[in-house]
Amino acid sequence: MTIRWLLAAVHLLALGVGLGAVWARGRALQVQLDVPGLRRVFYADAWWGIAALLWIGTMIALIRWRGVVARGAVPDTRAASRFARISFVQAELVVLMVLAATAMARGYGVPAR
Repeated sequence: MTIRWLLAAVHLLALGVGLGAVWARGRALQVQLDVPGLRRVFYADAWWGIAALLWIGTMIALIRWRGVVARGAVPDTRAASRFARISFVQAELVVLMVLAATAMARGYGVPAR
């Protein structure tokens, strides 16, 4: 039971890592793209990749369910309600990410120059 909780927590933490990476990548792409600037872009993009690996790695249960169904059996779906809660939290976070991205694109939160 503890490993499932840990994987769920890592899955949600990956949203924060991903959001931070996207934010940092966007900021890095706004400055001069010389070699040090490009290295900042690549660094932020690498964190985005790490977040993607965490998301994929924590959805193994659904991949296993798919395999069980493909073999004609019924998987153990007792964790479905937990996965549903996680999905709804993720959906809310995605909406917040969209709101943050559109606000950021319009300069909200950036000090006037």
